Amino acid sequence: MGTGIEGAGVLFRPLSEEAVAPFREGIALTLSKWSALQMAVENEWGGRGSRSISEQLNSDILSWFTQSRDPLYIDDLENILDEAMLSLNTMIEDGSVEEVAEKLMIMHEECLEGNYTSIEKLRHAIPQRVNHQHIRQVANDEDDEDDDEDDRMEDDDGPNMMVDSAGSQSSSRVETPVNGVKSKETTQAEDGWEACMRLQGIRGLAIAI
Repeated sequence: MGTGIEGAGVLFRPLSEEAVAPFREGIALTLSKWSALQMAVENEWGGRGSRSISEQLNSDILSWFTQSRDPLYIDDLENILDEAMLSLNTMIEDGSVEEVAEKLMIMHEECLEGNYTSIEKLRHAIPQRVNHQHIRQVANDEDDEDDDEDDRMEDDDGPNMMVDSAGSQSSSRVETPVNGVKSKETTQAEDGWEACMRLQGIRGLAIAI
């Protein structure tokens, strides 16, 4: 069965009352198995309200499918998914946005025909492992500015620490004569040495006599 998701938009057709509940479940199941979304929610990349953003996305998708009277274009659905992920500060480069959008478009077409096979499969599907290298958190500008300011403060502290260290080393040095002027301690040491030598000379002379 052709889905009509490529090229022209899908003409709006209202879901039957019977089909709305299964389709709502199908949206929730699809998003619950979207690894990128679940990673952002579990790690609270969008803050403490990350789970609320995910729940709002469910409602927005259902409203887009059921309340719009204009043709449904898959590009518009992808934009809704992209905006939600940006609200979670998440950048996705694995093509999963397009994949999720396509699955939802196909599921909607099937529900219009009273076919809930894909939803039944999702109930028993095992989540697939994904390459997390294509999913990353977008850093906030304020955090970047704080990091830069911390780096500048560390750079400013560097020279000061070197100066303090040099000062402490200079204070622990023994004073040396400057311009031929001896310190008090040096003079006292020399006087003591001369007195000792004189005493030894006197003792030697007494022995000789």
